[in-house]
Amino acid sequence: MTLPASGARRHDGVDSVIRVMTVDDHPIYRDGLAALLSVYPDLHLVAEAEDGAKGVELYRQHKPDVTLMDMSMPIMQGVEAIRAIRSEFVDARIIALSTYEGDSDIHRALEAGASGYLLKGALRSEVADAIRLVHRGVRVVPSIVAQRLAEFTPRIELTEREREVLALMAKGMRNKEIATIIGRTEATVKAHVIHILDKLGADDRTAAVTLALKRGIIHLGE
Repeated sequence: MTLPASGARRHDGVDSVIRVMTVDDHPIYRDGLAALLSVYPDLHLVAEAEDGAKGVELYRQHKPDVTLMDMSMPIMQGVEAIRAIRSEFVDARIIALSTYEGDSDIHRALEAGASGYLLKGALRSEVADAIRLVHRGVRVVPSIVAQRLAEFTPRIELTEREREVLALMAKGMRNKEIATIIGRTEATVKAHVIHILDKLGADDRTAAVTLALKRGIIHLGE
C-alpha cells in the first residue's frame, strides 16, 4: 500500500523527517506500526507491504530511509526480501522484526543485510529509537538479542542437508523414513544425525530438536 504524501500518518512542520516503510503480513500489526509512527513528528510512514515480494517492489518505488521487515511472511520471507533489496540498493537500511529469539534467526537476518533486529514485543520508544539509530548508520542489536548471540559463541553452522534432516527429526521421523524422503541411504542419514548431535552438543535426538527449536535453527511447521 502506498500512502499519501500527507495526512493522518504524517506530522508536518518537522525539519528532518525519516521516511519509513513497513513490511508485515498481519494487518493488525501493520496498523500498530502506523499508529506508533504517527506519534513521532520525525517519523513518516510512506508505504506498507503485506509480503516480502511486495516489499521489494515498493522499496524500488519509494526508496525509504528505513524499512521495518517482518521475518515470517508468505510469498517471500523477510530474509529473502532483505537480500533482494540489498542486492539492488547496497545502502538500504532495514530493521528485522520477529517473534523469534533464536541466535540462528538473528544471524540469518544480519547476514542477509539487516541493520538491526528487534523483537515484536519491543516498546514503542525502542522501535522509534531503533529507526533513528539505523537511519544514522548505527547497527541496532538490543541487549536481549546480543545476549542470545553471545550464549552460542563460537557459532557452529549446520549444512542445509543437516537442517533438513533435523526438521524431519522434529516431526518424529526415524532414520529409515528420513532416508526415503531425502533420497539417501539409511547409513547416510545416520551419519547426518551423528554430525548434528556433535555440532549441537546434544546427547540424543530429543535434546538436539529441543535445542534447534530454541535457537531458531528450525521452526515447527517447516
